Amino acid sequence: MKASSPLPIGQLLGRMLRSFRRDLYRRAQDAGYHDIREAHLQVFGAIDWGGTRLTELAARANMTRPSMIELVDELQDMGYLERRPDPSDGRAKLIRLTHKGRRILAEALRAVEDIERGYAEAVGAEHFDAFVATLQALLDAQSEDWRSSAKGD
Repeated sequence: MKASSPLPIGQLLGRMLRSFRRDLYRRAQDAGYHDIREAHLQVFGAIDWGGTRLTELAARANMTRPSMIELVDELQDMGYLERRPDPSDGRAKLIRLTHKGRRILAEALRAVEDIERGYAEAVGAEHFDAFVATLQALLDAQSEDWRSSAKGD
C-alpha cells in the first residue's frame, strides 16, 4: 500500500487536534462525565492548577472573552470551577478548579498519557518523541520571535 502524500502542516495539526479532542471527550463521557460538552475541554486544557485569570484562559484557548465567560459560567454552575479574588490583584478574579474540577482534570491528564502511549505505539516511540520535541522546539522558537518583536528588535 502506497503512503499518502503529506497534507499541509496546518491541516495536519488541525486534524490531529480534532481527533485528539474527540478521543479525550469520548473518554470523559465513558468515565461518567456526561454533563460536560466537548467545548469545555478548552477550559480544562488552559487552566493552571492554582487558577488562571479569565483573559489568560481566553488567550490560551484562542477564544474571545465572551465565549470563555460562557464556558466558565457553565462549568461553575456544574461545580467544576469557582471564581476567587486574585491574591496578586484584589480587583481581578482567578478561575480556580474545585475539588470536582481537580478530579476531572487529573483523570483527563491520565487519559492524555494513555492517548500519547497509543500514538507512540502507532508510529514507534522514537518517532513520537522526535515529533513532540520538534513541535516544542517550533513553539519555543516562535515564542522567542514574538518576545523579540514585542521589544522592537
